[in-house]
Order: sequence, then C-alpha cells, then structure tokens
Amino acid sequence: MDTVLDALKRAVDELLGRAGGPMHLRLIMQPLMATIFAVRAGLRDARQGQSPFLSTFIKNPESRGRLIASAWKDVGKVFIIAILLDTVYQIIALHQFRILQTLIVAFVLAILPYLLVRGPVSRIARGSREKGAVPAKPN
Repeated sequence: MDTVLDALKRAVDELLGRAGGPMHLRLIMQPLMATIFAVRAGLRDARQGQSPFLSTFIKNPESRGRLIASAWKDVGKVFIIAILLDTVYQIIALHQFRILQTLIVAFVLAILPYLLVRGPVSRIARGSREKGAVPAKPN
C-alpha cells in the first residue's frame, strides 16, 4: 500500500512541478488556444441555432458522434501539441516518460478549457441575439 501512495505522491509532485519548470509558458498558451477555438465553436453553434455543446452531449446520445468529431476538429491539434510538449518536458525535466501524466496534462490544457467554454459562449451569444432581435411591427 505504501508503494501505491508513494507513486501517487510522486505523480502529484511531478504534475505540480510543471507549473514552475521549463516550458511553463505552454500552461498558459495551450488553454488560451483551446479557449479561442471554443469561443469560435460556441459562436458557430449560436449562429446555427444548435443547443449548447456539453448539455447536448450529455442529454442526446445520438448526437455524440457528431459533437466529438466537431470538437476534435477544433481542438485536436492543441491536444496533440500538448502531448508532444509534455513528452519533451518529461524528457528534459524528469528524464523519463509517464504516459498517464501526459494524457492528464493534455486533457487539462486542451480538452477541459474547450468543454468549459464552448457551451456558455453559445448560450451568451444566443441570448444576445435574441435580445437584439427587433420584433415585427403589427400592421
């Protein structure tokens, strides 16, 4: 049991160590890029009259394939770059490679910001469009 706890402590220490280690600028730039792609996608969803991303994903199983494809098209490159940069970081700073840590970091830097931003942007854009719509004048 101690070895599991030691491994977990080491993993947490290594994950937190990325904040101050080499290449720490990526911890700002990658979520920023994912957020920009999420804003663009949320505005597109609002223009097309689609429901917000995450709520549709959860409530509508038949739409999941389309939504995953759309999200991957938007943020897939950021996710791949996050994997590559974390691999380089691990080789430089840790002198080893831990795939689970890489996947966690890539998810947190690329996918999570995208998921958290796309739906609210869609809701806000749709709400502002509806408020800005001028009702037709009765004759």
